[in-house]
Amino acid sequence: MIANLLLLTTAAIWGFGFVAQVLGMNYLEPFAFIGARFVLGALSLVPVIWYLRRREKPTGPNIGYMIFASSVLGTILFAASSFQQVGLLYTTASNAGFITGMYMVFVPIFGLMLGMATSLATWIGCMVAATGLYLLGVDDQYQMGYGDLLQLVGAGIWALHILVIDHFTKHVPGVELACGQFIVCSILGIFVSTVFAGESTAWSQLVAAGPTLVYAGILTVGVAYTLQVVAQAKANPVHAGIILSLEAVFGALGGYLMLDELLNTRQLIGCALMLVGMILSQLATPVSGTDDR
Repeated sequence: MIANLLLLTTAAIWGFGFVAQVLGMNYLEPFAFIGARFVLGALSLVPVIWYLRRREKPTGPNIGYMIFASSVLGTILFAASSFQQVGLLYTTASNAGFITGMYMVFVPIFGLMLGMATSLATWIGCMVAATGLYLLGVDDQYQMGYGDLLQLVGAGIWALHILVIDHFTKHVPGVELACGQFIVCSILGIFVSTVFAGESTAWSQLVAAGPTLVYAGILTVGVAYTLQVVAQAKANPVHAGIILSLEAVFGALGGYLMLDELLNTRQLIGCALMLVGMILSQLATPVSGTDDR
């Protein structure tokens, strides 16, 4: 019960994080927000790593392999975050929450490439979720919005991220790896912001965006990740996946309560179908790994 409550708390933090990401771009442009957010996320894990090292006194990981793993994961994380953050300029937090949740469906599909078995129930879940995605994302002319398409691409990259994490965490400590990938992601965000995107960021903007950065960086990245690691040590992985998929519901709730985002009947039906599809997919295919939002 305690583990399930921790996972539910994690899902709530992640879901309301979409609201923080939308509000943050009132002050910062997308890549600057990514860079600042993941700097805070990395810093928030430093005391956790210090505590774990004092308590467990683990053997230090291979530095070269840790740098390699952090670089690979950080690059994938940056790509996923970029599609998500830029997509939020063109869609709502509600849509972003549900569409990002499609990674729960994409993981078993991508797993086919790695020789993982995929059951009939998983494929049914995929079709139900895809139908829901269509109903959620299309407009009155039944065309998919640009922002929703970006979120969908991001969901695919989040799925890849989970599979790659599952590989690397077998060889290096998970929390240290998370901190490493956050550092790489923040460096890429700052580099793209200043060199390629031409974003101009002043200190006053960072101060103004402070509350949203604290939530999106420290809470959704540092705190939620730590809660997830602690909870999944004692939770059934199938149940954990189902509970974490509720972040989509919290994203929609946050959009409604804080951003006055309203869903029409078609979109509500789409959200319901996507949630059913995610749950079917998780019931059929237990997935190991973590999702470092």
